[in-house]
Amino acid sequence: EKLRVSKPSNAYDFGQVVNAVNTNKDKAACADLLTITDPKTLPVLLSNKLEGEILLIFIQSLERYVAGKDPGLAYQHLFYLSKAERFKVVLALLSKNEKEEVQQLFDLLSKSQSDQYSLEDLESLKMVYEL
Repeated sequence: EKLRVSKPSNAYDFGQVVNAVNTNKDKAACADLLTITDPKTLPVLLSNKLEGEILLIFIQSLERYVAGKDPGLAYQHLFYLSKAERFKVVLALLSKNEKEEVQQLFDLLSKSQSDQYSLEDLESLKMVYEL
């Protein structure tokens, strides 16, 4: 059964929901969480809790459930995820396969049109993700 997700009001609540989503590998619920969360608040909500598993479930959820419907929102989340504490550390620890999943999301976004980003924006963000 899919987790019910309500908008977290602080970093602690956000962390609880993220942990539940991650434990259950519930990408649909994770997509719901990302859809109701303002991307700009991600760095604060994640605090210093970003880990590879969390980055990955965010990427997979964005690719599977968000990018097709709202590529602009997916881009915004990628952008603000890269501002989170520990992002560079987590990125450095991704395996080749995990990096390919990130690449797939970027490929999907480059095929989509959005007024939230240009192809140049996408290319410079890809460099931040070291792709």
